[in-house]
Amino acid sequence: MRIGVLTGGGDCPGLNAVIRAVVRKGVGVYGHEFVGYRDGWRGPLEADSRPLGVPEVRGILPRGGTILGSSRTNPFADADGPKRVAENLEAAGVDGLIAIGGEDTLGAASRLHAEHGIPIVGVPKTIDNDLGATDYTFGFDTAVNIAMEAIDRLHTTADSHHRVLIVEVMGRHAGWIAFHAGLAGGANVILIPERNFDVEKVCELVGRRFASQFAPIIVVAEGAVPAGGMPDRNEASTDAFGHVRLGGIGHWLEGEIERRTGKEARATVLGHVQRGGTPTAFDRVLATRFGLHAIDAVHDGRWGTMAALRGTEIDLVELSEATAELKTLPPSMYEEAEVFFG
Repeated sequence: MRIGVLTGGGDCPGLNAVIRAVVRKGVGVYGHEFVGYRDGWRGPLEADSRPLGVPEVRGILPRGGTILGSSRTNPFADADGPKRVAENLEAAGVDGLIAIGGEDTLGAASRLHAEHGIPIVGVPKTIDNDLGATDYTFGFDTAVNIAMEAIDRLHTTADSHHRVLIVEVMGRHAGWIAFHAGLAGGANVILIPERNFDVEKVCELVGRRFASQFAPIIVVAEGAVPAGGMPDRNEASTDAFGHVRLGGIGHWLEGEIERRTGKEARATVLGHVQRGGTPTAFDRVLATRFGLHAIDAVHDGRWGTMAALRGTEIDLVELSEATAELKTLPPSMYEEAEVFFG
């Protein structure tokens, strides 16, 4: 078979490990041929591809990002998008696709398969770890470790200058990164999208921390919202899939804490730093296993499925299940962290 591979959405540590596993097993075990589509769904939409064989994937296991490039191109943005994808795949002699991505990429893949009959197998990818069909997604562990190391370094500065230091991490609708990084890094307050927070309560916890002779560290997910909403957030700016562009909660909180407590506060926004660099061992292994099972699914003709981690095993689930439910942080886990607040 001739198989296309694409990576869509935000870049993520471990993407290259998936590509490598797919190609190495696909060529070496099954004798398949591969073509890499550039920049997510833009590649098949515009017939933009590159060769993808064993020589092209050598040495990419430890590299962050994706050798295929990525974008947030939505194949359904134009009415003729799905038709163009199908026609370009047929013209290139591609028998099916492996789509590696998160909620948007896999949501498009599910629709293209169900509504337009395009043979697709999915691989879940998101540093937010918010896909409900899999226990973990690769990239998450790397992002948490990057955030944790930043928090470790900020503790000494916070104590030296007697400042409130706020660390804004990624997490649009789910607080997995904030929770794990905050708990591992010894944060004094963790604010997540699943639970609106009371600014006065945050300020009270800040005061309690200063009373202990130490300065507070606050970890806040980009999607966290204070009770009553954040007045400065721009709801008009959206991406190709209609998502509001978030950010700014860290600096907003900085101003509110200074105004309400009189204490000096500084916000650090980690942003895309969390996406880049070398993947951890956990993410390399998980991404590799996903790739191996994805090419098995392709070889067996199990189109419309996605590789998913269930416990320690990799299972195949329906693509439609991949984005059916957002996986948010359970209240019981957040309550465990509250023991360390203040």
